[in-house]
Amino acid sequence: MNNSTKKGLFVTDDGQNLLFIFILVSSLFLLWGFCNGMIDVMDKHFQEELGLNKSQSAWVQFAHYLGYFLMSMPAGWLASKLGYKGGIITGLLIVAAGGFWFIPATHINSMVHEGTVSATTAFVAFLAGVCLIATGLTFLETIANPYTTVLGAKTYAATRINLAQSCNGVGWILGPIVGSMFFYGKNAAGKSTGSETLYIPYVGVALVVIGIAAVFYFANVPDIKTKDDYHLEDNTPGVSHSIWSHPHFVMAVAAQFFYVAAQAGIFSFFINYMTSEVPAIPASWSAGMDNLASGSGWLHNWLVGWFETSKTGVLSMSNKGASNLASLGSICFLVGRFTGAGIVKKFPAHKVLGVYALGNVAVCLVIFFKLGWVSVLGVFLSYFFMSIMFPTIFALGIFGLGARAKKASAFIVMAIMGGAVLPKLMGAVADKWDMSRGFIVPMFCFAFVAYYGFNWSKFSNAESLDHVRVTGGH
Repeated sequence: MNNSTKKGLFVTDDGQNLLFIFILVSSLFLLWGFCNGMIDVMDKHFQEELGLNKSQSAWVQFAHYLGYFLMSMPAGWLASKLGYKGGIITGLLIVAAGGFWFIPATHINSMVHEGTVSATTAFVAFLAGVCLIATGLTFLETIANPYTTVLGAKTYAATRINLAQSCNGVGWILGPIVGSMFFYGKNAAGKSTGSETLYIPYVGVALVVIGIAAVFYFANVPDIKTKDDYHLEDNTPGVSHSIWSHPHFVMAVAAQFFYVAAQAGIFSFFINYMTSEVPAIPASWSAGMDNLASGSGWLHNWLVGWFETSKTGVLSMSNKGASNLASLGSICFLVGRFTGAGIVKKFPAHKVLGVYALGNVAVCLVIFFKLGWVSVLGVFLSYFFMSIMFPTIFALGIFGLGARAKKASAFIVMAIMGGAVLPKLMGAVADKWDMSRGFIVPMFCFAFVAYYGFNWSKFSNAESLDHVRVTGGH
């Protein structure tokens, strides 16, 4: 049997079966999905605990994505020096340090009530922990995303990274659920306990990642070399050796910036939208929820308190209910990831990316025009259409770059900084008008992603991810 017949989803050109390594690396995607999911439901907590407006609370996203921006290049450099295994272990240990930092941050926050420190100091302490965790996640994303693309035949690179990112989707489902429990919990007197228990899930993350780091330390993680389709590593006369001379990579950096900007804005203001823009909740829904929650146990604790009467006397979604609904959005995201992995296996990944991005342009317009429950449905559809964008842009961007893929990966991860900048603009629009109008910001971001997807073949001089045109130059 020749090598061409051995190639498969997790089998390389030389016949290596790397399914176990793929599963191990995919656990990292679940980890940062969980952390990101908790971040996305944290904004509303600080708005109420510290009296911040939407634009101010977006500093949470700024701190999170600042970690990516600051560490993406060092992470890429270390990945080249330490290899995939060493870079992953380094990232996990940094995440653990960030998780443990939430213990002193919570203590600092408790001093606000004693009047010994200001609310701003407490907020900054929490932001430091968010930034430190993001720093560790930067190592993991810079390394794990390109690594999944080489754990099998090149033809299925986009499929593998979408499958791995599906684990990210699972984490994103669990994150808001855990966040709702510890950020929006109340005691018997109805007083919020979020400021006292916020550290608990982060300490749990720290303990888990130490265990994962130990597994990676003892595992055999091969440092696979990829094919240099554009001859960046040879001395061919007239061939540029800079990754910046390749438009498909340059435009991927820009597309990733705008995609993450849109994603961060929609995810971080999900609770604000659900608690302010959703039409009045029918009383029968609340009664039905109470019946389901009757009795005791975890189901009662989870279901109780989803709805509350607003200041205008209308039955509305509560912070806790909206936080739990964020998990439903993440389920739509996960469904999109799983189905998308199959779709990009059968159709050109760049065209699928363009179609999904156009879908989100349309969805954002529906939300902007405030069409009642149709717009609410649109928010969940936006999660579905976003699902394949990050991994697909990543695979398209590093296509054909060989050993330079690690360096290119660092720049694409750096583009995640879009998530720090644009949510503040979206929040400012929402503060001036309303949350529905704020969706005009991600709409323009998705329009750019669509442009990249439909034009990738021209940028890369390739017909698809597994076939480079050898004529016409690059």
